[in-house]
Amino acid sequence: MNTYNYIAIEGTIGAGKTSLATMISEDYNAKLILEGFADNPFLPKFYKEADKYAFPLELSFLAERYQQLTDQLSKQDLFKAFTVSDYFINKSLIFAQKTLQDDVFGLYSRLFHIINSSIPKPDLLVYLYVSVDRLQANIKERGRDYEQDIENEYLEKIQSGYFEFIRQQQNQRILILDTNNVDFVKNKDDYNHIIELIDQPYEIGIHRVVV
Repeated sequence: MNTYNYIAIEGTIGAGKTSLATMISEDYNAKLILEGFADNPFLPKFYKEADKYAFPLELSFLAERYQQLTDQLSKQDLFKAFTVSDYFINKSLIFAQKTLQDDVFGLYSRLFHIINSSIPKPDLLVYLYVSVDRLQANIKERGRDYEQDIENEYLEKIQSGYFEFIRQQQNQRILILDTNNVDFVKNKDDYNHIIELIDQPYEIGIHRVVV
């Protein structure tokens, strides 16, 4: 794992991005940046009353992600080979576009683009594609109480938001991994294969692979 200095792992809720980023950091001496969503007081409320809590949730996430990324990416760790994170700052815009009303999203979008201009972009963005049925199975398995009532429609909206974002990118290395038929957490061969796919010298553009 010496091709990229900064790799971001992305995916819809339950795709396994945190698991993969953590495994990579442990096995390849990488600096790990994990999104600190667990303490966000608006998240459980949002899943119960989305319209009421969408804006404070998205705004608080944006502030937390900005603060964490600017802090962590500005600090060079001489004892780590590279950096891997389980999110990309643009997920803030992707989620907000699907959860906010148009007029509120316009305001949010202006704020996001001001903030985004100062954050380093990953050398490689890895998107884990998983079907909604399997996402739901993963969500049930990990057992977070506030996630158990997430509807398929919401997951589909977020997934389509990621696809819309990816299609618009022209100056980014993006690797889409279809992981529906593998289990990289429990199967070492599946995990090693994913590592091989990530550690390739990709050109700028979108690269799709069924694992």
